[in-house]
Amino acid sequence: MRIHAIVAATCLCLSAPATAQDKATIQSLSDKFAQAFNAGDAAGAAALYTEDAVILPPGAEMMKGRSAIQVFWKGAAEQLGNGKLTTVEVKPLGDDRALEIGTFSFQTKASQPQEITGKYVVVWEKVGSDWKLATDIWNTNN
Repeated sequence: MRIHAIVAATCLCLSAPATAQDKATIQSLSDKFAQAFNAGDAAGAAALYTEDAVILPPGAEMMKGRSAIQVFWKGAAEQLGNGKLTTVEVKPLGDDRALEIGTFSFQTKASQPQEITGKYVVVWEKVGSDWKLATDIWNTNN
């Protein structure tokens, strides 16, 4: 029985598609999010999330669902811009999920813009042939 478990675990690890969970692919998806956000396209940013995704913004209540996430990013885009996300590490979580650890920077839209930097952890989930954000948590460095 033990040998079957080892063989099964090995097969699962080897079957994970490299293109789905490699750093370049995840960075490309993060870039797509930043482009939508920077353009003020909250619907486009929210479309990168699963229908039942959860975000956990710092100093705010947890929000669930794509429509709530769209409202959140719309409000954020009114105050922030010039966003940049940098993928630091990607860890596969089976063949249909991946964990991304990264950093971010944004600038406030105040009369004297300030840079806001921080870090995030995201769980990506495969939905059909697309990768979507399922869980998103972040906080600032200050």
